Amino acid sequence: MDELEFMRGRVYGADHDDPAPRSGRRYAELVGGPLDGLLLDVTDRTAPELDDGVVLPTEIGSHGPGGSAVYVPRTPGARHFDWRGDVP
Repeated sequence: MDELEFMRGRVYGADHDDPAPRSGRRYAELVGGPLDGLLLDVTDRTAPELDDGVVLPTEIGSHGPGGSAVYVPRTPGARHFDWRGDVP
């Protein structure tokens, strides 16, 4: 199993020992970039908060530790968020 296959279906920011999605929660799939295939828990976020996208800290982006990846919904209310780039 390669690293991409290992990460697919895991929840961004979840405990490494229990990274699976939880029932009763809403998730969006991150598409492309360093977090490709991870699920983002959007349960407690409002539509206006998500419409402009999210900036997610990650050590595996082009800026390394301290960097972040930017993901935006394909359309308002979308279940897929597309990568727009990395920021320091």
